[in-house]
Amino acid sequence: MNKNLIYIFSILLLTSCSYLTGPDGYFPTTEHDFLDEIVETDIAIPEELSSPSKENHYPVIAIKSELKNQDVPKPRQIFSSSGNSSVQLRRLGELMWIYIETLPSTSWPISKSFWETSNYDVIASNPDIGEIKVDFNQTTYFVMKIEHGIKEASTEIFLNLVDKENQEIISNIDLVQSELENLVNYFAESVDSFSGTSLAAQNLNELKKANIFTEDGQTVIELSLNFDRAWSSVTRAIQSAEIVTNDKNRNDGIFYVSYSSEDEGGFLSFLGLGNNSDRDSNAFNEEAQFEVTIVEKNNKTYVRARSKNGKIDEAEELLSKINESLS
Repeated sequence: MNKNLIYIFSILLLTSCSYLTGPDGYFPTTEHDFLDEIVETDIAIPEELSSPSKENHYPVIAIKSELKNQDVPKPRQIFSSSGNSSVQLRRLGELMWIYIETLPSTSWPISKSFWETSNYDVIASNPDIGEIKVDFNQTTYFVMKIEHGIKEASTEIFLNLVDKENQEIISNIDLVQSELENLVNYFAESVDSFSGTSLAAQNLNELKKANIFTEDGQTVIELSLNFDRAWSSVTRAIQSAEIVTNDKNRNDGIFYVSYSSEDEGGFLSFLGLGNNSDRDSNAFNEEAQFEVTIVEKNNKTYVRARSKNGKIDEAEELLSKINESLS
């Protein structure tokens, strides 16, 4: 009798589950609902508005002829990766700026908070262009500009002292450096603990100073910098990436470098024994020579890498290595 009751109860339980959660039940499952989804047409944008810019982080090189039996190469990192949230005061001649490894939309509220809690009065702030005006004295005011840096997810902050009457920039390196040092200390104490980000300043995240495009099947780095800053940045990147510089010609914008792929470090390279960071140009043969060129055109600079022996893949890897170290 008990067995019959258990059997009847099991049947009722199974049928009730189907009755409740089955396709025709009161609470049907939704796991297959995506099959009924349809792709809608693109949104219609009014003529007075422009389409949002889309940046291609992984440009595809057009292949003129079909390649067969080719090994698929590993994807290379095109844009720089973020590290820790370091804060640095940098200088190139009379130009000084703060470099921060965080997005401008995060740097904006911290910078704004710095001035609002200072002894100065904020005259105006515009997150769309990343500009803050601060009253300094009766004749001058500060203009702080927050921009996206060269490196992915980085910020550059500039500060100028401006004459109120003629709106001209006044050169006062000591004063500007002192205020930037105060801001560096404020960022160093705030950037790791500050969790906020400004939605109004999101536009600054898209105004990157480094972009990638292809030209005649080869990668080119486009920098929104003048030649002096581009030369300094590439020099720092080459040193950071431990690429051997055999010679350089600043007038022509050329670095003569030696470079070997990471996978050529030898059998013990994964232990750090097959690659000596103290090696010099004698460790490379004539087949490993490259030229890295910097050309300024229309207020922008273009960085290219060329192999003297026509090794395009290695030149591409060299340029990618430089770009990973750009900051």
